[in-house]
Amino acid sequence: DCWFDSGAMPFAQHHYPFENKDIFEQQFPAAFISEAVDQTRGWFYSLMAESTILFHKSPYENVIVLGLVLDGNGQKMSKSKGNAVDPFEALKKHGADAIRWYFYSNSAPWLPNRFHDKAVQEGQRKFLGTLWNTYAFYVLYANIDDFDPSRYEEMYSAILQKVKAGDEDALPVMDRWLLSRMNTMIRDTDQNLAAYRIPETARALESFVDDMSNWYVRRCRDRFWASGLEEDKICAYMTLYNALKNLCLCAAPMIPFMTEEIYQNIVRRVEQDALESIHLCLFPSCDEALINQDLEQKMGEALNIVVMGRAARNDANIKNRQPIGRMFVKAEEALPKYYSDIVTDELNVKTIEFTDDVREFTDYTFKPQLRTVGPKYGKLLGGIKKYLGNVDGNLAMDQINESGVLRFDVNGESVELTREDLLIETKQTEGFVTQQNGGLTVVLDTNLTPELVEEGFVRELVSKIQTMRKEAGFEVQDHIDVYESGNDRIRGILEKFENQLKKEVLAETLRYGMPDADAFSKEWTVNGERVMLAVRKRG
Repeated sequence: DCWFDSGAMPFAQHHYPFENKDIFEQQFPAAFISEAVDQTRGWFYSLMAESTILFHKSPYENVIVLGLVLDGNGQKMSKSKGNAVDPFEALKKHGADAIRWYFYSNSAPWLPNRFHDKAVQEGQRKFLGTLWNTYAFYVLYANIDDFDPSRYEEMYSAILQKVKAGDEDALPVMDRWLLSRMNTMIRDTDQNLAAYRIPETARALESFVDDMSNWYVRRCRDRFWASGLEEDKICAYMTLYNALKNLCLCAAPMIPFMTEEIYQNIVRRVEQDALESIHLCLFPSCDEALINQDLEQKMGEALNIVVMGRAARNDANIKNRQPIGRMFVKAEEALPKYYSDIVTDELNVKTIEFTDDVREFTDYTFKPQLRTVGPKYGKLLGGIKKYLGNVDGNLAMDQINESGVLRFDVNGESVELTREDLLIETKQTEGFVTQQNGGLTVVLDTNLTPELVEEGFVRELVSKIQTMRKEAGFEVQDHIDVYESGNDRIRGILEKFENQLKKEVLAETLRYGMPDADAFSKEWTVNGERVMLAVRKRG
């Protein structure tokens, strides 16, 4: 019957043993087969049974079992229930790449998947949208500079050879970091795919795209904005080009359409020997000589501090454009100056101090988690509450961070509480805000001097003028005139920081009073101050 026929597929398709013996032996057993979980008693079994009888071995080395696709509420899709999704409508709405990426990244293939629009759109925004925006950034500035990576391949290869030989000055730190992250991504992606770890592969790709866009491009924008094509700018272009190219080569099996679009536009257009399609290319190889674990670790710690610092700013309701005087960090080790400078720049903080003790800025209070502590120490619960109410918060937190357990005695009996057994609240000193995660603590001094407040105004004004440039349809390289009217305080700040502001927004002049008729005007509220601003493109 049909199950016997399907089980005979490995040899019957080649008319073995009557002919094609070499082809059959080359292809048998298969590296993997894949079907839904309902084939466990069907095709998977019939293949195994017939192969075992005939060849005394399994016909496949691996089985990828696909779980069922459920609706957004976790119910099995059914026409009778009316919760089935038309795949063609979903493809039309989201695109094939977004749907493919959702299934790859959401969970292991053999687990059930809840399919709903919001989940697909989230992956589309976080990964596909970020990748596309990074690609668009590269294309925009490469077109402005008429940049062709093939012209600089020989120069860049020579620089990379110096880096591999240990010359850290041959390439900027950010470039060496992204190349290290890229090769780590290639290695991890290759290993995960070889081991059928699909969500882990997706996470490796997503993490790299996030680092490339939200850290490398963010930190290196000024290099792309610089005039001319000096070596530093060429290196930035070449590093981003190679990162985009290799990311697409790694991600092509998962998001075939977007990667093909990017490959055709930025690779085939410039590389003479580029293959016709990205799907004809070999998977990239990891260059271990460009992986620098120490560099990745230090940059990763800097990024963690920045993330926690931003969270602290949010807690204090202080915008990132408002400079802060100082911050304190408790970590396993202090970062070298290069990385600490990145932190202060990203968080808009004047100074950073690494310290072993942040007790003066924070304390902790503890309560028992009744759901877990009650069943374990029911009769001691009153004594546990009393002990936790009087414990030195910082000493208790140190013990938890060091050993993972808070140990003490109640009525002569030993008590051990893990982090899951405790409700921990952070008490903060007035004028300071703290974020803590494991052994890392970040403290921001939120006391603002008049000078810091003025600088915050400048940052806000630059942001507003840049927004107006965009709304007025100016090109990024256009020089402008800026007008201000209606607020004496804003005028005073503009006059004081005129040179800085003109440089940042490409302004030739700052003028006060009513703008010319052909200027683009807009009224703003800047830190509570109402003001009229206008911009005009220079002829």
